[in-house]
Amino acid sequence: MTDFNVRKIAFAGVVAALYAAMTMALAPISYGPLQFRVAEALCILPFFFPFSVWGLFVGCIIANLSLSPYPLDVIVGSAASLIAALCTMRLGMAGRQRLTVKIMACFPPVLVNAVFIGAMIAYYMVTGGEADVFLAAFAANALWVGLGQLGVMYALGLPLMIYLPKSKLFKRLNEFYA
Repeated sequence: MTDFNVRKIAFAGVVAALYAAMTMALAPISYGPLQFRVAEALCILPFFFPFSVWGLFVGCIIANLSLSPYPLDVIVGSAASLIAALCTMRLGMAGRQRLTVKIMACFPPVLVNAVFIGAMIAYYMVTGGEADVFLAAFAANALWVGLGQLGVMYALGLPLMIYLPKSKLFKRLNEFYA
């Protein structure tokens, strides 16, 4: 993926801390079928900084270990964050300047979380094992999780993707981590 050095590991650590802190601070809206996990806006970082993938992954593990009402969220939710971050990173490698690529790069977190988290929540809701009931619960939960994720990624993440490269902070980070 990229060469790791102490600076990049430290950056990933800061991303992990930010993700976990934001998720836990906003816990009432960060967990459950209808969630608006504001920290997910940080999922745009791998688009610009590939090494931040691991910070998002670790931050999600910490947040889910701490407060998630679903024990499997530590595995399922963290895996979803990792997969979405890797997809976003790959899109960033395709072309960081084009708006269409930025718009597309916000979508992996929406899709992956809708599927993974929607399935996980449906699993906890349906204990009898009836396939048709599970599928209905999955469809409803995937829709709600996806809508929340869509709101975060396109109301917060996309504007960040557009603004961030124009900021002095971004230019400094790019020089520091290049």
